[in-house]
Amino acid sequence: MTKQFLAKSIAAGIATLVTGSALAACPTVAGPEQGGKYPHLFEKDEFEASHDCVMNFSTNPEIAELNARIAGNPELPALANRIPQEPLVVVPYSEVGRYGGVLDGISKATESGTSDLLSVRHVNLLRFSDDLSTVVPNVAKSWDWNDDYTELTLKLREGHKWSDGAPFTAEDIVFWYNNLILDKNVIAEPNARFLSDGKPMKVEAVDDTTVRFTLNAPKPGMTAMFASDYAQPFQPKHLIGKFHPEINSDADKLAQSLGFENGYEAVKFYYGQSDWKDVPTPLLKDAEKAQALVDAGFTATAPTLESHIVVEDTLEGRRLVANPYFFQVDTAGNQLPYINEISEVYIGDEDIQSAKMIAGEIDYKTQAVNLTSAPVLLENKEQGGYQVALRPTIGMTTFAFNLTDKDAEKREVFNNVNFRRAMSVAINRDQINEVAYFGLGKPAQYTAFDADTAPFITDEVKEAWTEYDTAKAAELLDEAGVVDKDGDGLRDLPSGGKFELDIQYSTQGVATKVVEMVAANWTDVGVKTSIKEVTSDEYRNSQTANDLEVTVWNMGRPQFTLATDPAWLLPPYGTFFDLRTGMEWSQYLSSDGAEGSKPPQTVYEMQKLAEQFGSLMLGSEESQKVGLEIAKRTVDDLFIIGTVKAVKPIYHNNKLNNYNVQKTSSSDYYWAYPYQPKQWFLTE
Repeated sequence: MTKQFLAKSIAAGIATLVTGSALAACPTVAGPEQGGKYPHLFEKDEFEASHDCVMNFSTNPEIAELNARIAGNPELPALANRIPQEPLVVVPYSEVGRYGGVLDGISKATESGTSDLLSVRHVNLLRFSDDLSTVVPNVAKSWDWNDDYTELTLKLREGHKWSDGAPFTAEDIVFWYNNLILDKNVIAEPNARFLSDGKPMKVEAVDDTTVRFTLNAPKPGMTAMFASDYAQPFQPKHLIGKFHPEINSDADKLAQSLGFENGYEAVKFYYGQSDWKDVPTPLLKDAEKAQALVDAGFTATAPTLESHIVVEDTLEGRRLVANPYFFQVDTAGNQLPYINEISEVYIGDEDIQSAKMIAGEIDYKTQAVNLTSAPVLLENKEQGGYQVALRPTIGMTTFAFNLTDKDAEKREVFNNVNFRRAMSVAINRDQINEVAYFGLGKPAQYTAFDADTAPFITDEVKEAWTEYDTAKAAELLDEAGVVDKDGDGLRDLPSGGKFELDIQYSTQGVATKVVEMVAANWTDVGVKTSIKEVTSDEYRNSQTANDLEVTVWNMGRPQFTLATDPAWLLPPYGTFFDLRTGMEWSQYLSSDGAEGSKPPQTVYEMQKLAEQFGSLMLGSEESQKVGLEIAKRTVDDLFIIGTVKAVKPIYHNNKLNNYNVQKTSSSDYYWAYPYQPKQWFLTE
């Protein structure tokens, strides 16, 4: 029992003596307009003060049984010893929910098409509210900037615990940064968004509940990053640190006793060398080693702060159960989440996925549901017992040519801006809009930004090189030296060699119909183009290995993403999970010229603009001026070609309650994360 708790208890007792009665129990509050300082949220003290009451807390009656399925977890203490002294109070959208049930979801594979389900259980230090503009508390209770945005201080929750009951403290954030992100034995190179001015930040634990980030340059968008990023800036030091040689001098010895080569192998076994949470857990990597860890007193999977934790992991799917130490409660004092379990099955075939959705076998799905599926989904929604909403996307389907292609002559052609402009105006975007997007989209050029929410993007920029003009395409191809030299009706390489393009694509990133039409458009102007569908894993691995001639994926980001992560503006223009081009340029930049090939001057100019944009307050006059310069350079370079900005389906079952339909079908705010899925509940 802490001094703080004793002080509160004594104060409450004194209040009872003075008034003659204890404070009343808190009222149940629900509804879309409710909340305290922030929408749909209260801090515990704030809620009690605003209603002149004392909160009482309740737990899921099945939580002990669920905990028993978390391999290596100890028996549960009372709820008072599981939730923080300062839990986050969530206002249910419609009503206080009921415990139980299994949320049924579908993904394509272990690391493919999974992030919409990941977002259901996801937490980060902060969160965007469902207005997609207000940053609100989450794992962190509060935050504060210094005057020039070079020092960010976050306050954590007193008594917050990991899913195994160990205390969560500021040291877990320091450990994540210093011993995982910056340790080359774990991650070869830190992501640019976790750096400041290209260099490491200073991350320090001021005390157990206070962490401070000291930056090398202003980065006011960092709070937006912590509100939307899939990466969680905390890892369980109490567990993974035991195997980290810099933390524990006996780490190698301990790891070897459990069958690992050294401590770092054990660290990677738990952490996975990735900030994605869909990487295989120890249960899938090596079940025998996972059991050996449990037998030695460790948990089979790394403890989490999320609402659910993986308890089964196979090549067919995953099963998760509610985290018994989750830090959120509803206004009636019920510990969240309401939903007991999440079942995720893997089905790569788009037709089978649609069939399961039509049958009402899925509870929530938005990622990798293409608009071409909408008519049949809408037609069967009453019979299947579900709803489908069409929501705008942030990005659009984009194409890029491999600017560092392994074929030297093709590389030279792809680097000719006239070739890229020709291939852009050869695309019949109006036809794509009508056939693939049912007239619900709008032809647009790729500007790097979500042009709809970036007020500085002009129509001239959005429409650059988007007109359908085959004559102009032919003229530009001639100027690029790509002409028909043998009279067969198809254009050849400048040397006279055969010139054919092969587009490999994944339906997770683009609808087949769009790829078919673009390939036909390019063939019509004399550049023979074939297509082949592959899995997303195959696509990503080939792309990263620099083996693809043409890359295609959904691209385009909100301002805050580009302000916090300049990687989207520089080679290779995306992560492993996105469209990438210029892989050798990226190698050159990251190795200071030791590897790869030197990029053109425009890349260095964009690098300066990206750094400047990240240092400015979004919405300021200077920020908008630099943003426009970035957009102009993007369309002038045309390294990435846009098509049509449209809408995509968002699916949810009628038995899913407290569901608030997403405003956008986008991973940029992390799918369902802003819409409080921890307060979803299921009814029959």
